[in-house]
Amino acid sequence: MRAPSPYRVCFVCTGNICRSPMAESVFRAYAEEAGLDGLVEVDSAGTGPWHEGDGADRRTISVLTAHGYEQNHIARQFQSAWFATLDLVIALDCGHLRELRALAPTPEDAAKVRLLREYDPDADLDTPDAPAALDVPDPYFGGPDDFEACLEMIEAASEGLLDEVNKAITARDTPEPAAPAAPATPVTSVTPTAPEENA
Repeated sequence: MRAPSPYRVCFVCTGNICRSPMAESVFRAYAEEAGLDGLVEVDSAGTGPWHEGDGADRRTISVLTAHGYEQNHIARQFQSAWFATLDLVIALDCGHLRELRALAPTPEDAAKVRLLREYDPDADLDTPDAPAALDVPDPYFGGPDDFEACLEMIEAASEGLLDEVNKAITARDTPEPAAPAAPATPVTSVTPTAPEENA
């Protein structure tokens, strides 16, 4: 029996050097710790091409290393064709959410795009500013504290995201119950008729 294909998650920010590679590293570590290594495939991308081929921002690397996360990252731009092979596309802010849904080839693909902080149990989903209130702010123009805050938001949402992914994998890999067998057609006994005598 062939092993099921991995559940594929892609995190997306603007340039793919700060927020999304951070989320990629954190979520991969969470998935591995949960025993989902090999069942979940995690990567990241940016909505624009500005940093294609670059590594992660040095401040992202610094905060990930300080907290024990591994990373080996090369930035790339998200492509519409990827929707066909992805199960979930996680936007880091509502601007990315809009761009990605506009890029989706079908309504089904658009439904794969979600905001990361939707999965944070402490995030306020009922504020008048939602979904903007669910943004993970871009730390690029900030300092070390902004990158630490970014990591904290990502960690806070990753456990809830992991729960949802785990449920999706379980549902996908659980065989549907077999349809009940049709009842056997009863065999009606036929009493043989004696042949008529010739007149």
